[in-house]
Amino acid sequence: MLGVIRNAQGEQLDYTFHPGARDDAPLVVIGHGVTAHKDRPFLVALADGLAASGIAALRVSFAGNGASQGRFADSTISKEVEDLGAVLDALPGLTVAYAGHSMGGAVGVLRASRDTRIRCLISLAAMVHTAAFAERSCSSRVPGRDLLLDKPGCVVSQAYLDDLRQIGSVLEQAARITVPWLFVHGAKDELIPLSDTREAFARAQTSKELVVLDEADHSFEPGCTSAMVQAVTRWCLAQFAAIFP
Repeated sequence: MLGVIRNAQGEQLDYTFHPGARDDAPLVVIGHGVTAHKDRPFLVALADGLAASGIAALRVSFAGNGASQGRFADSTISKEVEDLGAVLDALPGLTVAYAGHSMGGAVGVLRASRDTRIRCLISLAAMVHTAAFAERSCSSRVPGRDLLLDKPGCVVSQAYLDDLRQIGSVLEQAARITVPWLFVHGAKDELIPLSDTREAFARAQTSKELVVLDEADHSFEPGCTSAMVQAVTRWCLAQFAAIFP
C-alpha cells in the first residue's frame, strides 16, 4: 500500500502497516513517546486490536528513533509534528485518525490543531505541559552527556530542551481542536500526571471522552494494555461508524 516515507530532511521513517477489512478502511496512525519507537508492545497490541476490528493501523517511528533515519539528538516535538505531516502526505484519500502516546500525544495536538486531515484524535497518557516535563525530567541532566529517562543511547540534547521550553504547553492548541477526541490515561502514571490530561480534557471544546484506567502506569501496565486497546477500538468504531459499517 505504501512506499518509502521521508520527512522534510529526507530522512526515511520506519513504519509497519496493519491492513484493515478493506483497502479504503479508516486508518489510525500511531505515534510513540520520547526515547521510544513504533515497536513498543502496547503500541503493537493497539495496532493489532484495531486491525482485528477492521480498522487499519500504521505504527511509525519518528526520525532519530527506532529504525528510522536521523539522529536522536535532533528529535524534538516540533520536528515530529513535521514528521507526522509527512506521514499524512503519504495517505491521500484515506480517513485518518492519530493516536499519540506521551510526547507523541503532544505531537498530535499540535498537528491536529492546524491540519484537517486528522479526522479523530486519541491521546494516550499524553504530554501537555512540555516545559514542566523538561524541569521534572531534565533539571539535573547535562545536555550532550546525560541520558534522558536513563534510556541507553538517548542523550539529552539542548535542542530537545529548548523546544520543550519554547512550546511550554499545548493547552492553547487543545482549545482549537475541532475533531472528536479520546483521552486515555492511567491513574498510576508517574511520568505524566493524570491532572495534565484532565486539564486538556477540560480545555477541549469538541466532542470528547476521557477514560481513566485505575491500575495503569505510563505504559499501560501492569496488565492494562488490553483495557486501553478495547477503549480505543470501541471509540474508533463509533467515530467511524458512518463510513465503516
